[in-house]
Amino acid sequence: VQDVAGEGDKRASAVLELPQVKGHIRFRGVSFRYATGRESNTLERLDLEFAPGEVVALVGPSGCGKSTLVRLLLRLHDPGEGTVSIDGYNLRDVTPESVRGQIGMVTQETQLFSGTVFDNIACGRPVTEEAVVRAARLAGAYDFVTELPYGFQTLVGERGLTLSGGQRQRVIIARALVTDPRILIFDEATAALDPLAEQAIHDRLRDIVRGRTTLIISHRLQTLQHADRIVVMNEGRISQMGTHESLMSAQGKLYSALAQATPNWKRHGAEGAHGGD
Repeated sequence: VQDVAGEGDKRASAVLELPQVKGHIRFRGVSFRYATGRESNTLERLDLEFAPGEVVALVGPSGCGKSTLVRLLLRLHDPGEGTVSIDGYNLRDVTPESVRGQIGMVTQETQLFSGTVFDNIACGRPVTEEAVVRAARLAGAYDFVTELPYGFQTLVGERGLTLSGGQRQRVIIARALVTDPRILIFDEATAALDPLAEQAIHDRLRDIVRGRTTLIISHRLQTLQHADRIVVMNEGRISQMGTHESLMSAQGKLYSALAQATPNWKRHGAEGAHGGD
C-alpha cells in the first residue's frame, strides 16, 4: 500500500488541470505507507471530509499521520489505497501543479529570499500590485511594510533589511494569500514566534480563514480555538472528533491526555514539535 511515485510519473498519469475550486476536500478509504521498511501504514483506511469554508484542526502525537495527510493533499505523494479528492476531482487525475496552485501553505519556516518585499509575496507568480497589497493587508503586514524605507520595494532577506520573526511570518502569510486560494494549510505556523508576534497573527486569523477551507496543524490551544472542528489522530486513524470543549470533557481519551501531559496547555498549547507528523 505504498505509493511514492515521482513527479514525472504523476504528470504522466494526470491529464486534467484542476479548475477553480470551492474547497470541498475528501479522503476516502485512504491508506499510505512510506518506503522505509516500516511494517505498519502511516495512514490506515482514513475517511475524512472537509466542507467548503470549514476550519479544521488536526492534532495528535508525533507520527500519527497529520503531516502525511497534508502531503497527500498537496500531491507530494499519492495514496496506496483509496482516493483524495477536491470538489469531486480525484487528485490522481489532475496535475500536481494545478492542485498546489490552489492551496496556500504556511509553515513555521520564516526565511525570506533575497529580494523585495513585493517579490517575496508574489514569489514568481504573475500577480498584480493590487493583489499583493490586498494580501499584505489581510495578513497584517501592510502597516509595517509601508513604514519600511522603500515600502514594498524594500530589499529583505540575506542581502537586505532584517525583519523580525513576526514580520517575516506575516509576509509569508501574505505570500500564501496573494492568489486568494480557497484552501489554506497552517502547519505549526506560529510555533517559532514569541508570544507578542503570535498574538498579532492570531488577531488576524479569523479574517484570514474566512471563506476558505482551512487545515490547521497545531499544538497550541489559542490556535485550536479558531477551529470549527478538531480531529484527533493516532496511529494513522481518527481517534476523536469534536470541539475543544467536548473533547476535553471526554476524560481518559487521547485529547484530554495530550492536554494534561503538556505544560501550559491552557495558556499556549503544546510546545513540542511533531517530528514531521
